[in-house]
Amino acid sequence: MKSRRFLYQVHVLTVLRNAFIAISVILLAFSCAKNKEPGFPEMDLEGRESILDRKVFIEPELITDIPQVERWCDRLDLKKHRIDVGDAELYIEEQGKGTPLVLINGGPGGTHHYFHPWFSKAAKYARVIYYDQRGCGLSDFKPGEKGYSVHQAVEDLDAIRKALDIDKWVVLGYSYGGFLAQFYTTKHPEHVAGLILLGASPGMHADTGQSRQSRYMSEEEKERLKEIQKQLRQFSEEKDLPRKKLIQILLYNNFLNGDWKRQNFYKPTPEEIAQIALYEWDHDENFNSIMGRSQGFVDLTGAFDECPIPTLILEGKYDLTWGEEKPEVLKSNHPRAEMVFFENAGHGIYNEEPEQFFSVLKDFMKNIPEVPDTKISSYKASLESWLKKLEAALDRRIQSMGWGWHSSQELAQHYSRESLDQIQGLTSLLRTGFALYDVENYDEALFVFERMQRKAAEQGKESQVAMALIWQGHMLDLRGKREEAIIRYQKAAEMNLDVTWMHSQYSLKYSLSPYARERMTEPFERIENRTID
Repeated sequence: MKSRRFLYQVHVLTVLRNAFIAISVILLAFSCAKNKEPGFPEMDLEGRESILDRKVFIEPELITDIPQVERWCDRLDLKKHRIDVGDAELYIEEQGKGTPLVLINGGPGGTHHYFHPWFSKAAKYARVIYYDQRGCGLSDFKPGEKGYSVHQAVEDLDAIRKALDIDKWVVLGYSYGGFLAQFYTTKHPEHVAGLILLGASPGMHADTGQSRQSRYMSEEEKERLKEIQKQLRQFSEEKDLPRKKLIQILLYNNFLNGDWKRQNFYKPTPEEIAQIALYEWDHDENFNSIMGRSQGFVDLTGAFDECPIPTLILEGKYDLTWGEEKPEVLKSNHPRAEMVFFENAGHGIYNEEPEQFFSVLKDFMKNIPEVPDTKISSYKASLESWLKKLEAALDRRIQSMGWGWHSSQELAQHYSRESLDQIQGLTSLLRTGFALYDVENYDEALFVFERMQRKAAEQGKESQVAMALIWQGHMLDLRGKREEAIIRYQKAAEMNLDVTWMHSQYSLKYSLSPYARERMTEPFERIENRTID
């Protein structure tokens, strides 16, 4: 009887919570209808909960019914159509008149929806172009003959430009989209009137500091997120959930339980949380990992030293996606760019400091100087020499090889200890160590991981030091030197780093120090590289 009463109470609470969300959605929609700017929600930012409040809210049960809120695309006055880019159709929306402004969303795997309804403000002075990248959102999930890649994404974007009969446009890239915007600029500078980097991925193999995404999350919230994973796995097995539905429920529950603090400054409204879950993270299976690897093969360091294209960098003070050094790292690669900081904003800015954001955007759009063709031609020539220099670097060759079995064989075949002196990047050292592990050359793999540990220590990279120690332990376990392995694991465990890493080629995901503690009691057993490249 007590169990039934408890379940009844939980049911009642769930009904009341859903009713509250529904009422909030209705009130927000009514507020938008009365707004002087249709579709643009006025936000009482001063009264909004922020990460600085450090409030903790835990939803005790897994919520499996997400409120079915309407897409902003269906509320706003937009021109919608699809564009054939050869072997796929991409979903496009247009709004307003003036200088073309194309918006590139983040991810990899996000959609254009999270630009709504905010960029309707820019439609007063610009022709705003929204689109979903191939494999995402409302566009075709068709990888084509060569498969998904950042090169394909850039050429798809230029195909949109041609189809819309645009000579030059302003390219705005948000987060991962900031990388695509920069990469597009190196490929088609003659068609870029201006470049805007919004909370942008630097696209550089450079140290930006340790991510701060969990800084404002409580231990209780972190534990609840782990529980959600387990509960959702069980629910998915029971209901045989399709992948898309599973991801939607995961996102919704994560945000309800504090996950919003990773990249937002202000807590999203109930409607926004539902929209994020339903519409803003939708992509083909494995798209995120495929594009992440493809992005890793490109290093834009030095690509903009002579760039004459007007560039605006927009950074939120509380963008916790990267370390604190990230804004200056990005700015150093764009020496002629203007950079603007926003004091009360996280990763997005446009929806957290909208008044200042759109004032800065309007000023930039209204005052873009025309760049002479001669300067563009000179810049393109500098890009050719930059690319040749980049491709000559050993680090570049290693990073372009991929992480699969065939690449490991090739890399191991050309390995020598002398060549390690030419390798500067920690990622390249890690890749080399993995290659030697894949071909079962454990002695040399141990040597490389020891080199990686020393370099990481010199650079103050604690998480890479711990990872190198863990993989030294792995090699020692495989060589039958258990006591020495435990010593390495213990060093990593004592660093107390709760940082998660994933090596998709081994289907291995682990949190550094907790994983090291596990290996102290249970030896590592070989895992095969099952990625073919």
